[in-house]
Amino acid sequence: MSETLSPSVQKVQDALKVLGFPNEVMELQSTTRTSAEAAQAVGCRVEQIAKSIVFQGQQTHKPILVIASGPNRVNEKGIAEFISEPLGKADADYVRKKTGFVIGGVPPIGHLEKLEIFIDEDLLQYNEIWAAAGTPNAVFKLTPSDLIKMTDGRVVSIK
Repeated sequence: MSETLSPSVQKVQDALKVLGFPNEVMELQSTTRTSAEAAQAVGCRVEQIAKSIVFQGQQTHKPILVIASGPNRVNEKGIAEFISEPLGKADADYVRKKTGFVIGGVPPIGHLEKLEIFIDEDLLQYNEIWAAAGTPNAVFKLTPSDLIKMTDGRVVSIK
């Protein structure tokens, strides 16, 4: 871990501070792009990784962020029901344009635009979880209740 954070990671650290959370982001030597890599890097179970997946509404093109437990697959039809429109895939350019971050490093906060956020109910069973912090090798530890507070996300079954 270096003393100076990269600009994207610093943006997440600043967002945490502005929101009143004391969490510290960590930049690691190893990649945390996938849930398995992140879990191995921080020494937790893959289920404790809060992975960020960006979608877009097919009609409105609004950005939708699903924060899922590491091994869980998103039931896109279920999320589509919550947003009242079909869910579409978001490519790398769309993700960067809407969030300001690259795929594999999208944090739950600090986005360029307001995202509608859904949080996987499975994350609530853990005392601590880990989320991306701006790059594919940066993370921060938090509690599920902090995740809900900092994102104002809606807790749902995403499976």
